[in-house]
Amino acid sequence: MSEFVDGFDTLERLPPAVTVFGSARTGESDEMYAAARGVGAALARAGLTVVTGGGPGIMEAANRGAFEEGGRSVGMNIVLPMEQEPNAYQTDELVFEYFFVRKVMLVKYARAFVIFPGGFGTMDEFFEAMTLMQTLKVRPFPIILFGSSFWAEPVRWIREVMCERFKTVSESDLSLFHLVDTTEEAMTLVRRALDGTYETTLPSVIGTAARETGEGTRRGVHPRRATNHAPVAPEKPAQKTLGHFRAD
Repeated sequence: MSEFVDGFDTLERLPPAVTVFGSARTGESDEMYAAARGVGAALARAGLTVVTGGGPGIMEAANRGAFEEGGRSVGMNIVLPMEQEPNAYQTDELVFEYFFVRKVMLVKYARAFVIFPGGFGTMDEFFEAMTLMQTLKVRPFPIILFGSSFWAEPVRWIREVMCERFKTVSESDLSLFHLVDTTEEAMTLVRRALDGTYETTLPSVIGTAARETGEGTRRGVHPRRATNHAPVAPEKPAQKTLGHFRAD
């Protein structure tokens, strides 16, 4: 509970946030390190808070870019046996023992995700965010996959194997993520999220089911209650304004 309280107290008073994910193993000489540093700087110049997992590699690069621009640079560190060494570019540092609390914080205040090449942890955050949006538990925001040299094959597999061959996801679910190779492409999506022009093809939840819970998900409808249908708008391109959904 104390980790939730510390996280909420720290993050709710900061400017709107964008969370950056990526490998802790990416070296400073890697082109993706330079790209993440550039994204962090661009986000800070736009007046946004940059949030990362607080460690080395891509996390350090994004925090560094924001820090060097004089922006708010948050690190959500986790207690691990290895690899987690807090980077030196954090204006606000949080430390978590529990992954699930840390995950809530990484999602709850995010207006967008920018996801660089990474390992299992990065993939975990990517698919978890898509699951929350696909199931309408959180309002959709841009999931920006940075670096086609890394992401092209996973995206192809999602489209051709999951969607087309096995039909385990819907075509509309593919609107949840965006593949980019430049800082400007990423920032265009971030700006759309901020000004309310970002769109997906998922349906909208309205009414009491759309109300947010304390941890940042939406209330939904209890599966055992007699009234088991949440008001849902038709599945069509619809404006997904962050913070502007209908709730009775």
